[in-house]
Amino acid sequence: MIQPEKIIIADDHPLFRQALLGTLKAKLSYTNWLEAQTIAELEQLLDENNDSDLLLLDLNIPGAHGFNTLIHVRNHFPQIPVVIVSAHEDHDTISKAMGYGAAGFIPKSTPVVDIYNAIITILSGDVWLPASFQQAQVNDADSDIAERVASLTQQQYRILMMFAQGMLNKQIAYDLNVSEATIKAHATAIFRKLNVRNRTQAVIAIGQLDLQETGFDSQQK
Repeated sequence: MIQPEKIIIADDHPLFRQALLGTLKAKLSYTNWLEAQTIAELEQLLDENNDSDLLLLDLNIPGAHGFNTLIHVRNHFPQIPVVIVSAHEDHDTISKAMGYGAAGFIPKSTPVVDIYNAIITILSGDVWLPASFQQAQVNDADSDIAERVASLTQQQYRILMMFAQGMLNKQIAYDLNVSEATIKAHATAIFRKLNVRNRTQAVIAIGQLDLQETGFDSQQK
């Protein structure tokens, strides 16, 4: 049986993580499980553990902004397979996740035992998807902005996510321990790569990669 050395779980629901780990730790007893509840925690884990065997990513983890985190991780840590574990189970979300480089998609409604089997399948090099799923194409507009987001450096991506949170340059500079001039320089580079003129347009652009909210999803959160 496959025994991966290190798996990261990025999910902000303690009860879901506990239920998942309760089963997975018993079956994968030699695996080191690393947990992140926010994008900041995930970024730190990835920087310190870029030899991880797998990342289980919730698309709704705070600060993720839809598919942006998936795209960023696949670009900067291509050696780490990313499996989406999400309450969003519609065909469009699954199709886009796979189009942006996910190695598999596991709905949160999937029984935990089946989640384990899905993980083993993916670690074996195969793709795992819900049985009812049929692949669709990612449209050209989404594909274009995804490529632009993927072109950002890690620091530029971090700053872009702070723009999306509405933080001022002064606040960002303080949090990242750099000068405001440095933030402005990064902002200029970000706008050029995204083909926009200002931070408002940048946030609107990445909004194309947000998830479509539904009544079911809001009940899950």
